[in-house]
Amino acid sequence: MNPKGGPRKGSLKYLHRIFAYTMANGKYAARKLKKDRQNHRWSDSDYARRERGLGSKSDPLEGAPQGRGIVLEKVGIEAKQPNSAIRKCVRVQLIKNGKQVTAFCPGDGAISFIDEHDEVTIAGIGGAKGRAMGDLSGVNYKVEKVNGVSLIELVRGNAEKPVR
Repeated sequence: MNPKGGPRKGSLKYLHRIFAYTMANGKYAARKLKKDRQNHRWSDSDYARRERGLGSKSDPLEGAPQGRGIVLEKVGIEAKQPNSAIRKCVRVQLIKNGKQVTAFCPGDGAISFIDEHDEVTIAGIGGAKGRAMGDLSGVNYKVEKVNGVSLIELVRGNAEKPVR
């Protein structure tokens, strides 16, 4: 016995007292265990979002790996702390559904190869769980092609941008 009264810590009676309220046990407990498991799955945010289809509802690319769009404007986005930089991005209106997204332009001087009304191909930027990457908040996409030519090739000087 515990000096304060009640079962000693570590004893079987003590453990039974702890787990008595957390879990059903016994010969006919399977139904309750199954029901509790089903109800508590909704506490898992990943499960709840998946079941409600929230990922596909809010995805501008609608599940596709890439999307085409028209450049509306060039924007500079300030990096999050502790970095102090202005990251060069573009606002793109997607052709398939008209949604507008912000896309990062990777590469030194890459923004100079992109003009307004150019057709660009965008893809996910590669952050965890499809979210923003690094110090760019709210930017989930990157520009891959401009008028059908790879942006990396343009920056390296291996290709020239076609005139539309």
